[in-house]
Amino acid sequence: MMESDTWEPKIVAFLCNWCSYAGADLAGTSRIQYPSNIRVVRVPCSGRIDPLFILASLQKGADGVLVSGCHPGDCHYLTGNYSARRKFAVLKSLLQYIGLEEGRVQFSWVSAAEGARFAKVVEQVTARIKALGKATKLVKDIPGGLLSVATRPGD
Repeated sequence: MMESDTWEPKIVAFLCNWCSYAGADLAGTSRIQYPSNIRVVRVPCSGRIDPLFILASLQKGADGVLVSGCHPGDCHYLTGNYSARRKFAVLKSLLQYIGLEEGRVQFSWVSAAEGARFAKVVEQVTARIKALGKATKLVKDIPGGLLSVATRPGD
């Protein structure tokens, strides 16, 4: 088998604790199947995600990044997702300017009651990243890859 036949994308998902993470939890407890390509980072609010976290994920070998939070107007912290929406609009422009493929970084809004929607979003993101192929832009050569960075002894 060719390597491209067995390649599966690594996707970092920053999920809001109150909505998107709860939606992911609902999908899991409801036994809704979705691709296992995502590595979840639970954050208090999508508005607290620094765009540098997204760039760092891509540099460390992630093939794609998903950021998901509460629907606009439903933020636990009132305006956090409005702040996130503004940051991500600027970040999308930056990523386009530096030549990163559209779709490598994706944003969505998923509520705690939308487990099926969360699964569908993950399926769509995974399919889009698979279609784009392995990430080559912004990636720094890290021995051992993405997951070994967090577990290096002595750090």
